[in-house]
Amino acid sequence: MKFPNLILIAGTGNKSGKTTFACRVIEQFRDSGIIGIKITPHFHETTPGLRLIVENEGYSLYEETNSETSKDTSRMLRAGASRVYFAKVNDSTLPDAFNELNKLIPQGAPVICESPALRHFIEPGLFIIMKSGQSDNNKDLNKLLAFPHVMLDFENLKKIQKLEITFKEGKWKNL
Repeated sequence: MKFPNLILIAGTGNKSGKTTFACRVIEQFRDSGIIGIKITPHFHETTPGLRLIVENEGYSLYEETNSETSKDTSRMLRAGASRVYFAKVNDSTLPDAFNELNKLIPQGAPVICESPALRHFIEPGLFIIMKSGQSDNNKDLNKLLAFPHVMLDFENLKKIQKLEITFKEGKWKNL
């Protein structure tokens, strides 16, 4: 399935700059009604500010309502996203959870999402892989590297004033 209005972000390890990149995009396109999404396979304790939207076997969907914490979803909200959603999913329920999330997003709205595994199921407008010096051996991105993507280095991201991407007519494009 194609989602030209979606930027999908993966990383080569923890602290690779995924959320920093997402927040930079959100800041740059904050007036467009951009939506932020974070999808994780980690079923840890839910924190204050997450409002439960849907709970099914294998996944839970929340809306972030608190922009004052250090959580990734709070950072996205603080950066200017019109809405931010958080999903806890099993790999087998990821497509169902994303379909449920998609019902909450206005058609054609710009979306940015942290979820490497989602790339196995959909084709985003842009697929970004954030590279860091630290590699997480638990993450196997080799299969993801076969998909068309843009590779960004976290250290270089800090030096870029304005990201060279655009959102026009419901589609993300790399300039």
